[in-house]
Amino acid sequence: MITVTQAHETEKKVMREVYCETLQRMAEEDGRVVVVEADLAAPIGTVPFSRQFPERFFDCGVQESNMVGVGAGLSAAGMVPFAHTFAAFAARRCMDQVFVSASYARLNLKLVGSDPGVTALYNGGTHMGLEDMGAFLGIPDITLVEPVDTAMLEDVLRTAKDTYGVFYIRMNRKNAVKIYEQGSHFEIGKGVTLREGRDVTLISSGILVAESLKAADILSAQGVSARVVNLFTWKPLDEELIERCARETGAIVTAENHQLANGLGKSVAGVVCAAHPVPMGFIGVHDHFGEVGDLPYLLERFALRAEDIAAAALETIARKP
Repeated sequence: MITVTQAHETEKKVMREVYCETLQRMAEEDGRVVVVEADLAAPIGTVPFSRQFPERFFDCGVQESNMVGVGAGLSAAGMVPFAHTFAAFAARRCMDQVFVSASYARLNLKLVGSDPGVTALYNGGTHMGLEDMGAFLGIPDITLVEPVDTAMLEDVLRTAKDTYGVFYIRMNRKNAVKIYEQGSHFEIGKGVTLREGRDVTLISSGILVAESLKAADILSAQGVSARVVNLFTWKPLDEELIERCARETGAIVTAENHQLANGLGKSVAGVVCAAHPVPMGFIGVHDHFGEVGDLPYLLERFALRAEDIAAAALETIARKP
């Protein structure tokens, strides 16, 4: 069951704290759970895990590709490894190992990429993983998930543990906006409709879910009814929900903290074009590198704000036949 919160406020607990706590609880329940790091235990918050389970914690140092290989080896030995690095490094430095050592080998690796896109903030352009999900989309049988808040993160981690195969979990390390109540359970490959609407559908993921909800309020004040969908699973994609939204609202705008060239919008567009073509708009990063800044600045810099989503929705609606 999924329960959507009514007050979308910033959560007090940071995502990384819940990440570690969930790993600890899972490790207490399941002796197969191990954690693999690439010298980022402090930034991702897994130091408490390393103290509680020193024999099940492996720090590979600044060797992200090797870390994936170690995780694959642990999987081959019957363990369930959760391997973490920044999202930028997970894709750029680990692609071959994820493809060959994990996915092609049909192993059971859970790769976690933190600080995706503009959430890297002051670490700047070199650390902004704006292409990570797109890089992994082409790998057969991989599952790509972007939890939006702590309630979803905890549930997704448990589902990943209990589901054999390769997962890439793209997560913000910091404070998220609360969208769901604790105890909600999410089905991988199924989107969540957060708000009904008849004129346009806003499909979003990660930090842009909260912005999409704000955009729906902006549109409502102008007499426009916007449906809001959280498509937290990028692969497998909820094609049935996408097609239904196209048919029922006649216009779709996607919003992602990712490059538009190879991200969520292009995947959704493929479904829409094949099933029920309607006007579409796309919010995301337009072929730019990231840069240093706080979140409000970066959202404005790359046109990822609620105001940008609302403007794209009005322009897309205007193209409806």
